Amino acid sequence: MSVEHFTSADASTWFQRLDQQIFLADVLSQDSGAAMSVGFARYGKGEKNPWKMTYDEALVITSGTFTVEGPSGSVTAGAGEVIYLRAGTEVVYVADEDAELVYVTYPHWLTAAESSVEAHRLNDFHEA
Repeated sequence: MSVEHFTSADASTWFQRLDQQIFLADVLSQDSGAAMSVGFARYGKGEKNPWKMTYDEALVITSGTFTVEGPSGSVTAGAGEVIYLRAGTEVVYVADEDAELVYVTYPHWLTAAESSVEAHRLNDFHEA
């Protein structure tokens, strides 16, 4: 299919980070045949997730306010705004309030993370 439409209801499996109110779900994964990943994330107010980027990522904030802390400072965005992250950057995702967002990664985030020295970070996630 050359044109597709997704909502968070299309996500078949949600993953939670530890016991935090952080939930992630791909709607376009490495199994799709596409060159990128697309998914949805939900963060509860005050939740934080440290991560090292092993792929490029665009975060499209759909509700709430979301901050990414990086080596050159923090970037905050609200609904309708985008935060772009480059591979190789150490970050902390922070929900300033309950937030929902769409993430788009290139290449596929899971494949990139699994084949990197950062693979251990995936152990923090379990099926919700």
